[in-house]
Order: sequence, then C-alpha cells, then structure tokens
Amino acid sequence: MRILGIDPGTALVGWAVIEEKNGQILPVAFGHISTSQKKSDESRLLEISRDLEDIIKKYGPEEAAVEKLFFFKNQKTVIEIGQSRGAILLTLEQKSVSIANYTPLQVKQSVTGYGKAEKKQVQLMVKNILKLKSVPKPDDTADAIAIAICHLNSRKLNSHK
Repeated sequence: MRILGIDPGTALVGWAVIEEKNGQILPVAFGHISTSQKKSDESRLLEISRDLEDIIKKYGPEEAAVEKLFFFKNQKTVIEIGQSRGAILLTLEQKSVSIANYTPLQVKQSVTGYGKAEKKQVQLMVKNILKLKSVPKPDDTADAIAIAICHLNSRKLNSHK
C-alpha cells in the first residue's frame, strides 16, 4: 500500500509517498512543489495540479492523506491555502486516489503521541521513523511525511475495529 501525504500551500506544497513493508515504514519519495508568486493564482493552481498528476503517475499511490485547514489569523492565507487544497482534492479525485483528511492536531498526535507537539518534535519523529540522516527540508516536506504516517497509523487502528 502506497500512501501519498500532502501539506497544501500555494507557494509550496509538501508531498511524500511512503509504504509499509514487514512492519517498517519506508520512504518511496518526497519533495515539494513550488510556484512563483509572479504567476496568477489560476496558473499556480494549474501548476500544482499538473505536478501532482506527475507524482501520482510516477509513484502510483492508492490512497492520499491531505492536511485539513483549521484556524488561520490571516484571511488571505486561508483563502490561498483553501484554493490550493481544492485543486489538490480535485486532482486526487480525478486520478481515483482515495482521500483522507487530517487536522494538524491529529497528525501531531499520531506521529509524536502529543497533539500540541512543536513543529521541531514532529520533524525529528519523521526523521527517526523513516531512519533518515537528516530532517527533510523544507518544513512542508517533513509535514507531508508526517501526514502520510498519520494516515498509515489511522488505517491500522481502523482495521482492528
């Protein structure tokens, strides 16, 4: 089972594909999609969608986990991220990748055991869980890995119910 984790954004979209083999979580690939602020909103959304299509085609994830929006102080930011998230969800649906959504609290709880963990703690856990030499950069990439790990853990819990 390959899982695609996505941390939505407009300037940067973190993504990660992981899989589990013999009880070990393995990184297949991870990175980020970056768009230029000089481009129009619609051009940036199209770029995110096309790059995501390429990732799906290359790595073949069966399921995707996307971070849910929650409270933002900056309304401009929440609208931009909402637009990006919409383009991401549409692309996943068009490519028949099933979608799960998780709040930042759920992701932190799943990866660190504490829902109010600091970003640094989450990043260190991602590094340790995947046995990486360093924390993936930028932060959006590490967040995407954490989102994918959260979904993998959630699937395990739900399969035992």
